[in-house]
Amino acid sequence: QIEAKDFLFLPFTTIVQDDQSVTMVNMDPVMHDIQAYETSNLGARVLFNVPLPMNPQHPRNFKDRSDAGLYHKHMAGPPMKQLVNLSKGRRIFVMQCGFHAYMESWGLAIANPYFAKTDEQGRFTMTDVPPGTYKLVVWHPYVRTTIEQTVTIAPKGTTEANLIVPAPTGRLYANEVLDHAYVRYNVLEETKKEIDPMIQKQDR
Repeated sequence: QIEAKDFLFLPFTTIVQDDQSVTMVNMDPVMHDIQAYETSNLGARVLFNVPLPMNPQHPRNFKDRSDAGLYHKHMAGPPMKQLVNLSKGRRIFVMQCGFHAYMESWGLAIANPYFAKTDEQGRFTMTDVPPGTYKLVVWHPYVRTTIEQTVTIAPKGTTEANLIVPAPTGRLYANEVLDHAYVRYNVLEETKKEIDPMIQKQDR
């Protein structure tokens, strides 16, 4: 499931199997529009483009804009489900908001059930992999090439792999340019703690 939360698409990376659906939910008190494109050096192709309605319990009109921060609550809107069907030979797709260009999330379609996402230290674990020799592939949307290593798993054995991945170059998000994006509103400190993740750079 992908959530639009604090003007971010979370998680930043999603793993799916081709021809399976992804579910998207809007947690913010504003409308979002999620646009997904498959990417490759052959050019982009639209996968889907759907609005993400907000929860009807969110107030739509503020009589006093100074209290706008008080209404920033996370409430799930109607879930939207879309099929991911990539062209032959393509595996990567990107999702963006049509209303807020800095909202971005990436997806990778795979053909087998053996995958893992790293933790904050870059560590990962995969279990129940049958014995054999495999190509281990590491991918990050901001690293231009994949990192590959051949690994062999013995029967009832474990294998440790160490890979060096270049630091992602990333990009500057529009909401990071403003040090105090909410200074024009009277936002309570307790509410501001919930909004702060919006200005954090996603580097994984």
